[in-house]
Amino acid sequence: MLRFESDYEEGAHPRILELLAQSNLEQTPGYGEDHYCDEARNLIRAACAAPGADVQFLVGGTQTNFIVIESALRPWQGVLCADNGHINVHETGAVEATGHKVLALSARDGKINARQIREACARHFADDSHEHMVQPGMVYLSSPTEFGTLYSKAELEEISRACRELGLPLFVDGARMGYGLMSQANDLTLADYARLCDVFSIGGTKVGALFGEAVIIVSPALKKDFRYLMKQRGAMLAKGRLLGIQFAALFRDDLYFRIAGRADKLAMRLRQAFTEKGWPLLYDSFTNQQFPIVPDAGLKRLADKYSFGFWQTMDETHSAVRFCTSWATSEEAVEALISDIRAL
Repeated sequence: MLRFESDYEEGAHPRILELLAQSNLEQTPGYGEDHYCDEARNLIRAACAAPGADVQFLVGGTQTNFIVIESALRPWQGVLCADNGHINVHETGAVEATGHKVLALSARDGKINARQIREACARHFADDSHEHMVQPGMVYLSSPTEFGTLYSKAELEEISRACRELGLPLFVDGARMGYGLMSQANDLTLADYARLCDVFSIGGTKVGALFGEAVIIVSPALKKDFRYLMKQRGAMLAKGRLLGIQFAALFRDDLYFRIAGRADKLAMRLRQAFTEKGWPLLYDSFTNQQFPIVPDAGLKRLADKYSFGFWQTMDETHSAVRFCTSWATSEEAVEALISDIRAL
């Protein structure tokens, strides 16, 4: 079985495993206070052109999201996000479990915009009973989105401007950040995210690491006491160097960007095969996630050899599915899939 249903099914890039093995018996301080974490922080700050940013390492994406959001909100506040955003549909109410409501906005292709954010805040404060309602206190975006789509620099600049005018911290979930940055359709850099966001994450779990997410905190207000909350929520890894080693490896010699770019290129080959076959795409994604609308009869034949994610039923005979490449997807697997698509 050749697997295309997700981008975190393999282990880790060989360079990471090599460094983990080399440092295995080395004694270092715990809780992310070791020299590997320091190196990784400095490499990430340099990549983001943000020398004053605070960089913290956490284990997983859900953990990262709810801790960042909890750190920014007052008890009566909630977080604005797309109705199909990850925190609203795929994290089992993790944000709500901290006592903060997710305030979902209708999203097209996974994205919200500055106008919606302004309107949501205006509606709240225009209501005579607004003090009895959850107050919008933060904005959450995914980049790339759940549908593989991207915010443009102009869109993110507009959202950032609105957030700053409204006093709302802006958080970008970058669990798949590498695949977005290296997309042929992208015009944003890490430096842009550091300039426009208050806090954002760079995902390792889905882009070459065994596990791990880096949180880049730009806003001085959000830096204070963040590690207290990490500890309270079980996110301060005792053997923190395991995270530092991985991110140091990923950000040495641009490894993170190179392996993400390779996955995007393979996904574009699949995209071309889908369109040449006459299969429309549910979303216009130029990242590692592709969503073709396929005749069900063809899906049954492909399922004998390939795994992929079911997305939604389109009609009585067609379904939208997700094919996902990763940093470790082989060219041979992609060519085999393309050949079988052409043969249907």
